[in-house]
Amino acid sequence: MQAIIPPPVTLASINREAYIYLGAGAAVAWQLALPGVGRGVARHSQTLQRPLSRLRATMAYIYAVSLGTDADRAAIANHVNRAHRPVQGEGYSAFDRDLQLWVAATLYQGALQMHEWFVGPVPLASREPLYRQAWAFGRVLQVRDTQWPPNHQAFAQWWQGQQARLAVEPEVREYLHALLDGRHAPWYLKPALPLQSFVTRALLPKHLRQLFALPWSERDQHRWQRLHHWAPRLYWKLPAWLRHWPANHYLRKQHQQR
Repeated sequence: MQAIIPPPVTLASINREAYIYLGAGAAVAWQLALPGVGRGVARHSQTLQRPLSRLRATMAYIYAVSLGTDADRAAIANHVNRAHRPVQGEGYSAFDRDLQLWVAATLYQGALQMHEWFVGPVPLASREPLYRQAWAFGRVLQVRDTQWPPNHQAFAQWWQGQQARLAVEPEVREYLHALLDGRHAPWYLKPALPLQSFVTRALLPKHLRQLFALPWSERDQHRWQRLHHWAPRLYWKLPAWLRHWPANHYLRKQHQQR
């Protein structure tokens, strides 16, 4: 009897799934923890004023890069570059390739984390191809392929080395707290915010929670263990058309706008 070989894990197979939304807050926190990125976002982002609009823009970027066509990626690159032009100040610029590499790296790291939660660790045979696919997160902006560590093992070492560079300034800490408490969110998003905030805190390592002054208790840990166990089991009971609806919707909108 021939063994069944599972399909390879790809950036597309991860980002097609709606479970990635649960990792959005943690990805933002990782990005903000690098001072140059944190200053730029806290001082220029319109997320608190227009949260749904910013969510659409971010997800359109992720879907275009990982699931779209070359035309989709060119269109989203033009859109992001226009939005980035005014984002510059003391110690930061949205066109800084090193800062862009960090943002791209957090998206890749977040994809790994969410896949491990909902599916399991990425098989060895898929790790290097998946890592190379993630370079597209930077490629559609100003990041050169040569900036990335050469392989996924080197990336893991680089990621650990970056932890020493992380620092959270008061304005950035206040920005993330405002984002998580939903004080500026429209009424129709508020019911989902307690869960999103809790998952964001849960997915962050202890040292990052401390940098952002985010609380975490033994009760939180017990709640997280239950959610971590049951969420994938409930998620995979959903039909594929529903799990993939957000990705298909955003890509359809992208094609209509071109």
